[in-house]
Amino acid sequence: MKTLYTFVLISLLSISANAQWVQQTSGTTDSLFAVYFTDANVGYVAGTSGTILKTTNGGTNWTPQSSGVSCVLTSIFFTNIDTGYVVGQFGTILKTTNGGISWNNQPSGTTSQLTWVYFKDVNIGYASGFNGTILKTTNGGMSWLTQNCGTTKLLACVYFTDLITGYVTGNGGQIFKTTNGGTNWIPQTSGTTSDLRTIYFTDPLTGYADGANGTILKTTNGGSTWIPQVSNTTNWLLSICFTNALTGYIVGESGTIIKTIDGGTNWIPQISSTSDFLVGLYFPNANAGYAVGYSGTILKNAKTTGISSYETTLTNNNFIVFPNPFTNSTTIKLNNELTMQNSELEIFDSNGKQVKEIKNINESDIQIERDNLVVGIYFYKLTNEHKTIAIGKLIIE
Repeated sequence: MKTLYTFVLISLLSISANAQWVQQTSGTTDSLFAVYFTDANVGYVAGTSGTILKTTNGGTNWTPQSSGVSCVLTSIFFTNIDTGYVVGQFGTILKTTNGGISWNNQPSGTTSQLTWVYFKDVNIGYASGFNGTILKTTNGGMSWLTQNCGTTKLLACVYFTDLITGYVTGNGGQIFKTTNGGTNWIPQTSGTTSDLRTIYFTDPLTGYADGANGTILKTTNGGSTWIPQVSNTTNWLLSICFTNALTGYIVGESGTIIKTIDGGTNWIPQISSTSDFLVGLYFPNANAGYAVGYSGTILKNAKTTGISSYETTLTNNNFIVFPNPFTNSTTIKLNNELTMQNSELEIFDSNGKQVKEIKNINESDIQIERDNLVVGIYFYKLTNEHKTIAIGKLIIE
């Protein structure tokens, strides 16, 4: 069992070594709490002291915007390339209709700090915050009405899967769900008392929540049940984002970034190049992502093709993948201890899409043919009795 654990651990490290998050020059030391992109090039970040920055070139340069406030700003959401909202301290809600050139105060009707804003269309939006605050607008922010879910605890994040079905997460493991546009909020059984932060759904039934003590929860039935995931960290996890059904990222305390390529079964550590808290996360597409945090930190996810010699030939006492990189075929060789009966091998591309599957494996040598796969980086997952026993990288050249 110990050698099998070593095998899995080395495989995970091999994947994480290829992930690269590059520091951007933000031009500020203010802590940044939120990031949102309207397309691959145009994005916004917000944070303390009323800070709002904008980029029009994918994060190469960031230009200060005039927010008109000096309070903490915690969340951003745009409904189109011109219209966006920022919320924050003292019940602040700001709106722009010209791509951030000007920001105007909206009447929130509360002085509680707002932590999250989310719109499902151009008119219908929600905000959550301290003291159990939930607000709803049906007219693009011209007015906001208070909703009641029966708690006075912090509600950190609000997310809707359609116009009437939504969720909020908060302190003490709280998750509430509405199926009527917020008229009623029903408590869900999260199975944890850890404070929860963000929530994200990849489809109407499948969702994830993160929070204190490395907490990750997953539901596959629209919140009826939530199953703990193994994050391999005890750090605060503060923001989550998926690029497709299988591939997702979470950021948090001490520069923590973890990634899954199998829908949360495994979470792989990434090299973030910072020890600052990372608070906000957003992927405008599968090829580029941004994380923001304390001290003006902005990181951009940049995919690299460089690999070390250690990754090129993955070897120890239990297995070897050779050749790797390969052109036509490669073989995963396992020693007798790791020989699996009726095992299954799945291969995913860099976006997390399954591109090949081999079932009913009963031999210790697993040959993988290239077939019609294009040049690039792929990942394999070997499972036995529905349990993942190996994850690794394959390179086709």
